[in-house]
Amino acid sequence: MHLITQALICAVRPHGEHGAVVRALTPLDGMQAGYVRGGRSRRVRPVLVPGNVVQAEYRARTEEQLAQLSVELVHSRAPLLSEALPAAAIEWVCALTAAALPEGQAYPRLYEVLDGVLSAVEAAPSAKGWAAALVRYELLILAELGFGLDLSECAATGSRANLAYVSPKSGRAVSAEAAGEYIDRLFPLPLFLLGGGAAEWDEICDGLRITGHFLARDILIERQADVLAARERLVERLRRVVR
Repeated sequence: MHLITQALICAVRPHGEHGAVVRALTPLDGMQAGYVRGGRSRRVRPVLVPGNVVQAEYRARTEEQLAQLSVELVHSRAPLLSEALPAAAIEWVCALTAAALPEGQAYPRLYEVLDGVLSAVEAAPSAKGWAAALVRYELLILAELGFGLDLSECAATGSRANLAYVSPKSGRAVSAEAAGEYIDRLFPLPLFLLGGGAAEWDEICDGLRITGHFLARDILIERQADVLAARERLVERLRRVVR
């Protein structure tokens, strides 16, 4: 196995005294794991930061063997880690990606959108400039892994008009007219998830409640404690902004 590709660093775990096992998302070969010799050294450690873009070279004798990985920095987002809210956003989207995706399966759309979300966090002057994109990325993760929400029509009537809620059981949209006595059990459906565009803070919070429910239920089942803790830190910091 010999692979040379650009990659987004998603997770780094110390291995031995000096090395690190790195999981990185590539454009055409999906999530790839590799061992970086000297990955905890002063020279390499700043490169192996979640969110960074690297030029990666993987080498292994067999497909089953953990590849040896060498990296060169292409673009660093490490300076953002000194700011609490951007750091929390980067930590979460990278941790989610590393935990959710199986190795070796291509997800070119996820790579493109993840890089876009990270770039938005980097460029936007406030969280309101990237929070809606983060919610959409969570929805895309669900869809790409086979747990996509159906927001195209009402689950009860088939109508495409006045969609206002999401069922926490089926992940399908529900119209205002069909909600009836179940309204308190449904998630409010923010309009930006239907038509795109900008979103207000209350809509962003509604979107995060929806995606958080389905991510915890369908994808992060065995890894909830560690991975969802990163999401809770992000949501708490966003709440402070809203206040």
